[in-house]
Amino acid sequence: MIGNFETHINAKLSFLKNSKLLLAISGGIDSVVLTYLCYKLGFNIALAHCNFNLRGKESDADEDFVLQLAEDLDLEVFVESFDTTTFAQDSKLSIQMAARILRYDWFETLAKQLKYDYILTAHHADDNLETFLINFTRGTGLDGLTGIPEINGKLVRPLLPFSREFIEFYAKENHLKWRDDSSNASTKYMRNKLRHDVIPVLKEINPSLLQSFQTTLNNLQGSCDIIDDRIEALFKEGIIKLTPTGFKLSIFEIKKFHNIKAYLYRFLNAYGFTEWDDVTNLLNAQPGKQVFSKHWRLVKDRDYLLLSELVDDERSIITISETDKQVETPLGILFFDEADAILETSKTIVYVDKTTLNFPLTLRTWEEGDVFFPLGMDGKKKKVSKYLKDEKQSLLEKEQTWVLCSGKAIIWIVGMRADNRFKVSENTKHILRIELK
Repeated sequence: MIGNFETHINAKLSFLKNSKLLLAISGGIDSVVLTYLCYKLGFNIALAHCNFNLRGKESDADEDFVLQLAEDLDLEVFVESFDTTTFAQDSKLSIQMAARILRYDWFETLAKQLKYDYILTAHHADDNLETFLINFTRGTGLDGLTGIPEINGKLVRPLLPFSREFIEFYAKENHLKWRDDSSNASTKYMRNKLRHDVIPVLKEINPSLLQSFQTTLNNLQGSCDIIDDRIEALFKEGIIKLTPTGFKLSIFEIKKFHNIKAYLYRFLNAYGFTEWDDVTNLLNAQPGKQVFSKHWRLVKDRDYLLLSELVDDERSIITISETDKQVETPLGILFFDEADAILETSKTIVYVDKTTLNFPLTLRTWEEGDVFFPLGMDGKKKKVSKYLKDEKQSLLEKEQTWVLCSGKAIIWIVGMRADNRFKVSENTKHILRIELK
């Protein structure tokens, strides 16, 4: 196997040979074999082991095994102990999901702190098949049927082309030692049930199941590539446009598609939406109608569907004293400087007569009933809601509009329009320059 592994590395993962690698090791056969293969090829590796404290003395014995293996191979090793059960309960997660989150968060933190280039895991071809069947059973789109990615950011899975049978043969042929996780024998978990009860039957029906499965994955990935090219083209055509909060979809253009729901699924599946009839119905809904996922929302706004991340509705009022030179805000940083004259003006820079201000100033989101006197309109009063409507602001843009106030009077609709009452005149002695960056 060492020859096949080296050939695969040279062909697909040659960048690993000159990288600093953190290898995730449980003590099981897969990660032990990966450790020995990388060690034999002279890779620059260190080991990282998670003790989830779920199997009592057995978990501790796994940790001891990994520590001994690292000593035998003269490798650096990192071990972290987790209270997985408490974390799962507090986070309202399954034990498996909790362990996954703890594991990968720690790996990524460790890699970042110690400047490891990549994190290696020992997923193999049988794991890939199991993941495919799990996703297939639960219901999924093309992405869920294309298997585990061999490279995903810093995560690399060098054993992905190799079968469990191949890995076991190498371990036994080289008299390697490893730890068996007793929980892997239980069929109460879906993955184990597929591993022990379903996949053996499929392999009996088709002894070349893994090879056939890989052909299927290649074909499905090819289809994904075609779709991704199409989505990229839609961005270029302006049918999908990026916004500061997410992106927006042209309703007029979407309605031209032959299979509207399929396109919407491709656009939005990654954002956790599941009620696809409700999403599709937004196209013909009244403006303001919304559909939510756990962390995102989709809003119908005249000619577009607007995607944005959910934020806390509680908006605090920011107080700005006369001595403040810069203030962090949800919009960016506000800078306050004395000026000798008006130089440049823009939507993000305003000049005001400082003597007209009553400190402290306040920054808040606009409210229904707010009025101001737009600069350049000869002292005419206008409702902020009417101004935003005239500016053709979307529902989401309106929600993210803030006003800078002196007392109850609006000085500036930030990033848009200043108020005439605070303008610099020929009698102004102290000019205040305010800029949003």
